[in-house]
Amino acid sequence: MPAEGARRSTARRWAWLPTLLVGVGLFELVRAGLVDTGNPNLLPALILLGAAVIPASFVAFVYGRRLAYDVSGLLLAFTALVGGVVGVVLAGVWEYHTLLRLGTLPTLAVGFAEETAKLIIPAAVLLFVGYRRPVNGLLLGVASGAGFAALETMGYAFVTLIQTRGDLETVDGVLLLRGLLSPAAHMAWTGLTAAALWEAAARGWQARAVLRFVLVFLVAVGLHTTWDTVHGGVAYVVLACIALGLLIATTHHLSREDNWDASAARQTRPGLHAHL
Repeated sequence: MPAEGARRSTARRWAWLPTLLVGVGLFELVRAGLVDTGNPNLLPALILLGAAVIPASFVAFVYGRRLAYDVSGLLLAFTALVGGVVGVVLAGVWEYHTLLRLGTLPTLAVGFAEETAKLIIPAAVLLFVGYRRPVNGLLLGVASGAGFAALETMGYAFVTLIQTRGDLETVDGVLLLRGLLSPAAHMAWTGLTAAALWEAAARGWQARAVLRFVLVFLVAVGLHTTWDTVHGGVAYVVLACIALGLLIATTHHLSREDNWDASAARQTRPGLHAHL
């Protein structure tokens, strides 16, 4: 049994690699078929694969870290799909009505709307399903951000396809750039805010924990707003490093808390058995 558990842990740890390789292989297969035949029916598959492969691989990568997740694969997929759809639709509606009222759409409003919308399904899971350990919040937040990023990228790629009248090279560029940036953008931002939300719940909604969540949410909105404001490779690299650095730091923090909880539980067991 221990050997079987170790094999299962190793398989989960490296699941992101076959996810990435198989996804890229399928994308290239579809693209080759599209170029060879010119069949436009292959375009949706091309855009779907191009938008989803890297976000899905990053979710698998986070899921494979040595953290005590107790989230099922079904719930993870549900959060990615439904969280992405709900997030994209609600953010789009809020941004549209903001544009109608103000006559312009401030980038701060975009950041606030999208970061709020991406949290709705993870928050619903927290309130109605459970899974209150903060590491679960990190994972589900990354999943919701992945769904949002993939659907948003599909939209950008489709618009680019129309505007360029079918220029696949330009569409490939959009899919590649947005795919590579998604882990350091939507996925990292939502992972951070969801982890802070879960930690507030785990601490019984204490004022200090709630304040920490609000501060993390504002940091995510600030990063998002800055990302939408700047338009340069160096700026994106800096923002990506900040977001991924914060995500890594949060992962290590949650890992230490898990280890401390497990250690505390082991120390209390002998006393409990002796008392019994």
